[in-house]
Amino acid sequence: MDEIDQRLIAELRRDGRAALSELADRLGLSRATVRARMERLTARGEIAGFTVLTRADVTAAPVRGLMMIGIEGRGGEKIMARLAGLPAVMAVHSTNGKWDLIVELSTQTLLELDEVIHRIRNIEGVTTSETNLLLSTRKAGRR
Repeated sequence: MDEIDQRLIAELRRDGRAALSELADRLGLSRATVRARMERLTARGEIAGFTVLTRADVTAAPVRGLMMIGIEGRGGEKIMARLAGLPAVMAVHSTNGKWDLIVELSTQTLLELDEVIHRIRNIEGVTTSETNLLLSTRKAGRR
């Protein structure tokens, strides 16, 4: 997958129901190019399908973590787009304080999580990170 494929996946994650023309405008590509890339990504299995993801779906993943990331320079938007294009990334949050970004990760195994962490740490502009496993989640209920 190249950077355009990653940006396309990031746009689909933001709005999986976006029209081809809308995606083409956002990416600065033709509709035909977007369609061809989506078909290629689907055929290769990079896009496994289109569905609705609820919070319950995300929290059902066996290995989950939060990765806090420090970045350098002004490459925040580019880094966020690359992160959003990774299948294991469920959400990317910009923050203030010590960390610039907090990334919600979800994988099937610890080995997969380790590979994703390594990949993220090698993104240009990422200077430091800290990852914490989520051991349990208690739903915040209204009383």
